[in-house]
Amino acid sequence: MTTQTDHVDNELIRAAAHVARTRCRGDNHTMAAAARAQDGRIVTAVNAYHFTGGPCAELVLIGAAAAQGAYELDTIVAVGDRDRGVVPPCGRCRQVLFDYFPDLKVIVGESDRVRTVLIADLLPGTYVWADHQLDAE
Repeated sequence: MTTQTDHVDNELIRAAAHVARTRCRGDNHTMAAAARAQDGRIVTAVNAYHFTGGPCAELVLIGAAAAQGAYELDTIVAVGDRDRGVVPPCGRCRQVLFDYFPDLKVIVGESDRVRTVLIADLLPGTYVWADHQLDAE
């Protein structure tokens, strides 16, 4: 069962949509992401598409946030270029986001049905990477 939170961060959606509209150009950059850091800052990024599997906007955002000293993220959203609206994270992004920020909130849904859910709820039967690492003794 997906746990929906009460608040949708519309400012975050607008920030991602603005970046998608103004910075996504051609086939190399087709998605934008925005996240709110724990300190309230908004960090944005775009994907870097490449046929070898370039990183999604959410993954680029993790690095961009760290480069700005924002190591704890509260909420994230991805928005597609050409007015495609909110796009849920792919499976790889869901896993990476969960591993980095297990309490992260994610904005998902379409147009008037956007909602905020916990990242763990987007991964039924969650695989916790750290639980499967051998101790280095």
